Amino acid sequence: DELIKMGAHVSIGHDEKNVVPGLDLVVYTTAVPEDSAELQKAKKLGIPLLSYPEMLNVVSDKKYTIAVSGTHGKTTTTAMIAKLLIDEKLDPTVIVGSLLKDQKSNFIAGKSEYFVVEACEYRRSFLQLQPRIVVITNIDDDHLDYYKDIEDIQSAFSELIAKMGPKDFLICNPRDPKVAPVAQAAKCVVVDYTTFKDENMKLKVPGKHNRENAAAVLAVASVLAIDQKKAKSSLESFSGTWRRFQYMGETKTETSHTIPGMQEGIMVYDDYGHHPTEIRATLEGARELYHDKKIAVIFQPHLYSRTKEHLADFAKSFDMADYVILVPIYAAREVYDASISSQSIVDLLVKDGKKAFYAADFEVAIKQISTLLKKGDMVMTMGAGDVYHIAQKLITETK
Repeated sequence: DELIKMGAHVSIGHDEKNVVPGLDLVVYTTAVPEDSAELQKAKKLGIPLLSYPEMLNVVSDKKYTIAVSGTHGKTTTTAMIAKLLIDEKLDPTVIVGSLLKDQKSNFIAGKSEYFVVEACEYRRSFLQLQPRIVVITNIDDDHLDYYKDIEDIQSAFSELIAKMGPKDFLICNPRDPKVAPVAQAAKCVVVDYTTFKDENMKLKVPGKHNRENAAAVLAVASVLAIDQKKAKSSLESFSGTWRRFQYMGETKTETSHTIPGMQEGIMVYDDYGHHPTEIRATLEGARELYHDKKIAVIFQPHLYSRTKEHLADFAKSFDMADYVILVPIYAAREVYDASISSQSIVDLLVKDGKKAFYAADFEVAIKQISTLLKKGDMVMTMGAGDVYHIAQKLITETK
């Protein structure tokens, strides 16, 4: 809708008719298969093609690029850095993997030399960037539909760091066992963000992982010669991004109550977490806020391959939740795999004594919540698919 307001012609759905003679450039996501009809049509017409990462390189090449990488925490850390630079009137260009609350967009077109970008390791996409500062929040097993193992993932990060010279900066925890091999090979200046941790900071976003994200931002501030006191003030006013521990509202029953049995005053949150490490960290943050209340999670696994690869870890990642409801796997780019399902996670959770349930669809999940929680309790929808629709329904259909 916003693009249409700005004059863009938008087509929903892939069709070769969308690609016409006279186009200057076709930019495509790496999630699009190579045999896409649109890509084939562009090649046939001789229209230049750039992948999204390659297009980022066009921007990065002319900017002082601050690339935020890592398996977890990229989006929040990128948004924190963006806010800091905006607060300092440094007018950055920003691309982040979620919506910035103040701008209601994932993109800011700045006029200064600074370019702050979330740098994704999937298919080694971030190697297209030309960074001057790289933040590595952490390195973990993920995207194993592409990478062979953790060493393969580390090799991608090492390739990124190898592009940096002695006047550039790597900000990381060099003592983290999975990050250490990457940091040790760096020719640039290595800055240990753990030395910037300040437990006295009053962050609006809870959890140990967010305190570590904030420490990385303070390290960036130090490299850019931004006053630490001003940087901490900026961080303390940071309220998060879309789908990152996002408070959606609470259930209300005063008017047209359309979910039978649902009590009012249940706190509704939504989160993008789709990896066991992210789930565990987010729920630890939730327990900080709701230490004496019941917490329920409605989780939608993302990808058959990820669910199968991390099955045992998924079953151990919900310790901080009182109830866990699994909805069907969001397949995204993958074809159906009958050997794995959300029920597989439920079975392991139940075996471990957890109160876990399988819901065949979103409506069943909502009905289940109405029997489990009461006023003051918390429910969090979680996953990288469309599970956030449940959170939206909980706050709209109980108003």
